[in-house]
Amino acid sequence: MKKKTHHSPLTRPERSRRTTHHSIDIDRVAKLANLNLSPAEKQTFEKQLEDILDYFEQLKKVNTQKVEPIGQITGLINVTREDEAAPSISQDEALANAPRTHNGFFEVAAIFEEQ
Repeated sequence: MKKKTHHSPLTRPERSRRTTHHSIDIDRVAKLANLNLSPAEKQTFEKQLEDILDYFEQLKKVNTQKVEPIGQITGLINVTREDEAAPSISQDEALANAPRTHNGFFEVAAIFEEQ
């Protein structure tokens, strides 16, 4: 039985003779990240993201059958500080420099659309 592979909705897998190459839908990534990228930035980031995904493909080939899974490597337990209330700024002060507010909250443009 052939193993199913799942691909990110942000990529379009392409096969070459030697390796799987991922083609990034950089416009979709930029939209989801709410970034306005220049054509040069799109080209740079697209190449960098493709290289990252290609590296993950290489990592998938590493034999880890004899490696025990771990959750963390430091051995440290609960190194966070206690959560203590402290004085803070008012809601009005927090919203003072916001470009848009609505009913006492920050208002931002939606990045997800109903499909």
